Amino acid sequence: MSKVTLDGITVGYTDEGSGEPLVLVHGHPFDRSMWHPQVAHFSRQGWRVIVPDLRGYGESTVVPGLTTLETFARDIAHLLEHLGVGHHVIGGLSMGGQIVMEYYRLFPDRVRALLLADTFAAGETEHGKKVRNDTADRVLREGMEGYATELLPGMVAQRTLEAMPEVAAHVLGMMRRTSSAGAAAALRGRAERRDYVDMLARICVPTLVVVGSADEFTPVSDARLIQERIPDATLAIVDGVGHMPNLERPGEFNAAFEKLLHSLPRTA
Repeated sequence: MSKVTLDGITVGYTDEGSGEPLVLVHGHPFDRSMWHPQVAHFSRQGWRVIVPDLRGYGESTVVPGLTTLETFARDIAHLLEHLGVGHHVIGGLSMGGQIVMEYYRLFPDRVRALLLADTFAAGETEHGKKVRNDTADRVLREGMEGYATELLPGMVAQRTLEAMPEVAAHVLGMMRRTSSAGAAAALRGRAERRDYVDMLARICVPTLVVVGSADEFTPVSDARLIQERIPDATLAIVDGVGHMPNLERPGEFNAAFEKLLHSLPRTA
């Protein structure tokens, strides 16, 4: 685990393994520890796995106000430039998936392949904007405890809550630890995000779309829309899990992702 100061903010990140680079972007309101099973697995499989904490989360600097998806994407680009990373695979879950779509919009020539997990491409509705801004006001006023407790049953499936309490505890802990100012800034930024649906048809790299069959936040229909719009994209539905298939069913998640990675030509 490392830290670096770039463009006035400190970024916490994990950089493990050696080989071709694989970048993973966490969702809201989490931190890079959500990718522990994937860091462990893919770093042993010959990949250099790089996982940053987004600004406002984990060990990275909290910047109050409003943080756009473009800001998050450019932060990742600056980190990768600092690390000397060229062409790479990049993936994200939930808000992380939206950041990855923005990253591809900005830097398509840097991307070898995409993972889009439990995310959606459409812009925000007027109602959704109000909900996100109201939620930002709430977490600034009350803190993260109540918000995190209410989110947990939607983040992981009921069977995960019952059969894998350690996973539920990890997810809840990440949400509780998140800075309310960082979470609020991201909520306000997502309220203003662009619509990526039309852009999907222009994605020309191998893409895997993953979704939990019981995901309440980004249901299978959202994943199918993304998969159908991206040329030759593959859809993997992880049965019986919610919004966090990488933690709820890491073996199945990793196996689906591995198929995509194994299909890529090795670079010199």
